[in-house]
Amino acid sequence: MPNRDSDPAQALGSLLREAVVKPHEVARALDTMSHGERVRAIRAVGRHEQRRLYEAVSGFRALAMTDMVAAATPAMTTVRHHGRNTLPVFQDFEKRFCRPSEADPQQPDRLWGYNFSPMGWLVGSGYFVLRPDVARGELLVDYNLLPSGHPPEWPAIRPNERGVSRFVYGFMIDTLRGVSQHVTVGSAARKGRDLGSWFLLCREP
Repeated sequence: MPNRDSDPAQALGSLLREAVVKPHEVARALDTMSHGERVRAIRAVGRHEQRRLYEAVSGFRALAMTDMVAAATPAMTTVRHHGRNTLPVFQDFEKRFCRPSEADPQQPDRLWGYNFSPMGWLVGSGYFVLRPDVARGELLVDYNLLPSGHPPEWPAIRPNERGVSRFVYGFMIDTLRGVSQHVTVGSAARKGRDLGSWFLLCREP
């Protein structure tokens, strides 16, 4: 395992470039970092390494909805997940989540969320409903479903199948897998077809 005193981004990158990616070592490295170090580390991970990590953590760490919004977090409170995707441009972004008021804090059946990025004015906010895939221990970011409400500071909800949004979020479902206490990795699919596009998220503590 890379020296803890080395640069966090370099340490994570080294683990993801090993002949075999070891999820336990990746999780341990991420868990020992500060929040700022984790964000910098995941935002230095390239496309090839994101793909390898997504494949390596299949079945590694079952995700619960409370991994995205903790049970202690009040309903309709924004929880930020800082992200890095593999798109050609505007790779740094955020997914922002909240728990609906009527959802069970311990076992919510859904969370609401949207994408915050510098291009939101053009491509839209990409609203979605997060729902569990209990059988696989994964979570599904479903852009085919729209929240019925949102915190007052969030932008207006617009359909994902209209205008430019159609080409970015339309007919999409992302699959999230657990990496560490704060980090998840996702893969995007449109109408059930894998797009060969991945992303990393880091939840604020």
